[in-house]
Amino acid sequence: MGVTLFEPPALDPSKAHIENILDLTPVSDIGPDVFTNTRPLWHPPGARGIYGGAAIAQSLAAAQLTVGPEFSPHSMHCYFVLAGDSQLPIIYHVERVRDGRSFATRTVQARQKGRPIFTTTLSFDREGGGGEKKVEHSTRKPDIPLPPANGIVDDRGPFETRRAGILNRTSSQPETKAVRQFIRARGHISAAGSHQAHLSALAYMSDSYFIGTIARVQDIPRFSSPEALKRVLSKLKNPSDLDSETIARALKDLTDQESSEIKAQLMQGSEVMIPKPKREIGMMVSLDHTIYFHNRRGFRADDWLFVEMTSPWAGDGRGLVMQKIWSQDGTLVATCVQEGVVRLKQDSASKPNKL
Repeated sequence: MGVTLFEPPALDPSKAHIENILDLTPVSDIGPDVFTNTRPLWHPPGARGIYGGAAIAQSLAAAQLTVGPEFSPHSMHCYFVLAGDSQLPIIYHVERVRDGRSFATRTVQARQKGRPIFTTTLSFDREGGGGEKKVEHSTRKPDIPLPPANGIVDDRGPFETRRAGILNRTSSQPETKAVRQFIRARGHISAAGSHQAHLSALAYMSDSYFIGTIARVQDIPRFSSPEALKRVLSKLKNPSDLDSETIARALKDLTDQESSEIKAQLMQGSEVMIPKPKREIGMMVSLDHTIYFHNRRGFRADDWLFVEMTSPWAGDGRGLVMQKIWSQDGTLVATCVQEGVVRLKQDSASKPNKL
């Protein structure tokens, strides 16, 4: 079995990179409402398996193919069941749970080798069905300028990010901090993709650095040493990636960014703060992912979106992260929630249970 179930077609130059990556092919031989990834799945530097956003976005794209154009997703509740393998095709099974006048419900199960690796339930509503009189309010977007590019270009990735700092960085209370960044899909999403393509792209990008927020508000660097960086490089899924200077450069940049953040936290003006005991992440794995879509047609995923992530709680080997996403004009586009396993490296005498 190859990376895709069918021979992948050439990339469509009229579409953005992220559209080509998220493209689906019907698998009518298996049954109705069954789809598979048309092209190989991209995964970011350091990833052992598939990027979680790929399963989220392609499940959304598959579900959108089974509802009428008058319906748009307003919520999506996902569970990561098993680790995906970027060297195997994914089969998406959509079930039409309910079709009502105002709402429709779909479940999607993503499978590899017949085993479920990801499952989600999506709810769609008919846009404009709330009537002329409405209850409306929205959290305002912080006034944060777009930071300059860091100089690293990786045209293979379907989206790009720019970090915009950490609010309350020097606070001793992680729950008061907010990690900020800008994100957008590369290229120009085609008119043919319509708003569904922008929604799928948003879902794809919503998993970027999400559960990692906990490590950042806790001041725990992802790569604590050059040796830790080498360990990540050695665990890349595709052997050919080990020869990529682009990936090595991107990882080095991430290490340098995190090191500078930690140094900044140790210095406050001329006063040197006492550093915290050394801690290292032993495991950080997403368990679930929820997206609440707000203004479904009020943004473009290929324009810069502003993201703010906070963690209200962590404990008992798990952590929770909240994410708000705004368009540049201040429209609150989506609110996301993710819980994950977050464990520190332990002494040999006190190792936690395996997943």
